[in-house]
This record gives sequence, structure tokens and C-alpha cells, in this order.
Amino acid sequence: MLGRVRRALADVPADDTPYDMAVDRSYLPEHGDRTTAQTVDLLAENLADYRAIVHRTDEHGLAELLMRLLAEHGSRTVVVPPGLPPYWLKAADPVRIHDRAANTPDDLDRVDSVVTGCAVAIAETGTLVLDGSPDQGRRRITLVPDHHICVVHVPGQVVSSVPQALARLDPARPLTWISGPSATSDIELDRVEGVHGPRTLEVVLVSGGS
Repeated sequence: MLGRVRRALADVPADDTPYDMAVDRSYLPEHGDRTTAQTVDLLAENLADYRAIVHRTDEHGLAELLMRLLAEHGSRTVVVPPGLPPYWLKAADPVRIHDRAANTPDDLDRVDSVVTGCAVAIAETGTLVLDGSPDQGRRRITLVPDHHICVVHVPGQVVSSVPQALARLDPARPLTWISGPSATSDIELDRVEGVHGPRTLEVVLVSGGS
């Protein structure tokens, strides 16, 4: 396939119009005209439609809420990315499993929960994007544990559409796009969750702060 692409491009001059100029980008960057609050509400609605569990709080209530969510899930261990703000889990008492390269998939499979931040959240698609930043850790820690709590700061980390999200993201980073808990269906459309990622996704929308 790559050989066919190379052959098709063989006669393209080196000084041809750059791709970002040759492709028409005049399409609408988002659908509709929403206020900031309406955009956040749309994100919450679409996250819930994908069977994520959505919570709202502010910076002052975040630690208490995370403690309650971990307790309700019965989590005795939680994976902690290296740059997760310490105050997020100051009220929780599970054993912290720090994200290290030495942690094998089997090790992570025995962990009850993982708590991360996110890079950006897309309202129109109900999608969370993680880019491996310090508050999110490596991709594997959000794919193996059965329970993922993702913290999104609103409105700063929320955009309306995919084009707006792409403008914020670095394509060279390891991007993970999450739309609800992991799920698949067989030929009879029987839904099975937790096949290739967390069975339970909880999203905390935090107003105020960073």
C-alpha cells in the first residue's frame, strides 16, 4: 500500500503547495451557536449517552468527591500518574500504585481504579482525549484497570468539536480518544463492556481553578 502511495506521489514537485494550504479548511469549526455553559451541558449529555457516569463539582469539592467515588466502587488500590495533583486524592485512603514502566499489564489488572486528568474534552462527540501528559500517565494505565475516573476542568478543557480539539493537540503525542466505557457487540448486538478498556468510566467536571 505504501508503495502505491509513493508511486502516486512520484511526479509531485518538491515545491508543490503545502498540504495545510492545499486542503480547503473553510468548513464550520463547530455546529450551532452555543454559550460556554451550553457547550459544557452538551458534553455532559453526550458522555452520559455513551454510558459514562458524570459528576459535577468545584475545586473545593473535588477531593471529597473522588474519595466518595473510590469508596463507592470499593477501590483498595488506585493507579496514580506521576503528575497527578496530590490534593486530588488527599481525602482518599486506597493504596497508591505509582505509574512506572516496570508495572506489567498483570500488575495493572489487579488494580481497582485509576484517576487521571485529560488533555481536552469534545462536547459534540462526548469524547475525552488523553495525551500522556504527567497528570494522565501512560496509555496502558487507562486501558487495563476496570474503573477509570477522569477529571475535566470546565470550561477550560472543553471544546465544541473535533476540529477545535485537533488544533489543541500535538499529533506527535500518544493520543487516546475515549467515548464512554469500553464496549463491543457481537453479531446479535449483545453489548459487552470492559473488553478492551475500563468497564466503568466516571467523568468529573470541575468548575473553577486551572
